[in-house]
Amino acid sequence: MALSLDQALIGISGILVTPYDENGDIAPARLAPIIDRALGADLHMPVVNGNTGEFYALTTDEASSMVREVVRLVDGRAPVLAGIGRGIRDAKALAKTSAAAGATALMVHQPPDPFVAPRGIVDYLKAVADAADGLPMMLYLRNDAIGTKAIAELCALPGVKGVKWATPNPLRLAEAKAACDPAIAWVGGLAEIWAPAFYAVGARGFTSGLVNIWPERSMAIHAALEAGDYGKANALIAEMKAFEEIRAEEMNGANVTGVKAALLAMGQDCGPTRPPSAWPLTATQQAKLDRFLSTHRLI
Repeated sequence: MALSLDQALIGISGILVTPYDENGDIAPARLAPIIDRALGADLHMPVVNGNTGEFYALTTDEASSMVREVVRLVDGRAPVLAGIGRGIRDAKALAKTSAAAGATALMVHQPPDPFVAPRGIVDYLKAVADAADGLPMMLYLRNDAIGTKAIAELCALPGVKGVKWATPNPLRLAEAKAACDPAIAWVGGLAEIWAPAFYAVGARGFTSGLVNIWPERSMAIHAALEAGDYGKANALIAEMKAFEEIRAEEMNGANVTGVKAALLAMGQDCGPTRPPSAWPLTATQQAKLDRFLSTHRLI
């Protein structure tokens, strides 16, 4: 039986890649073995149209096709979180599509517009909520410069279930958490590496791109953190450090590249990344990745 949304939100949100075929078109069917392995490892919630899914490289039509196909591939085995964002009309259209496709909730990307007003984000979320006919929303916060007061105002909006906190600022996270309704779920949005620090100030669960290649390791880290065993969690994280170091190179421009290169090496070709992401890995990066995959018997 699939977890409830409340249970899934404080678990692992597994950010799926977006596969492409030989012509560069989306090829969602290539996700089938990746999703099956992740759900077989008891992944709590797959996420479509996240940043590991190259959301900003997709057209709105492509993102719409991806959410429909991922919901079909998951087939009720877990809640599905669907990323939406960009201009307000695109966001509303994708929210409607996601709701119609059967997504469980929306992950609302923080608007990347250079002229974002905190009160404008309130209007943005209200419009998205109306378009999605009340589908629950998770805020994907990558810039906490809007301040604690604004974050609290966003969390107070009807339909907001929580925040995926993706800034390396645990103290600001603790401050925001204290300012909001205790029912709001606070989730570590910077993957496994930052999960212990975020757990220490009250977050639960985390996002993960690692689940595309090694979901069992992500689940083990989550189990250790839930048990309060920070030593074990940090030891497990240390063993995947090389992979995350590759992804962080080139101003994080190799983030998705590392994941797709690993999948290719494992025999699950999901195509290259689209520009402006880096592709392919450099020879040095590839050698480091190959050593990582071999060491952990992933190839």
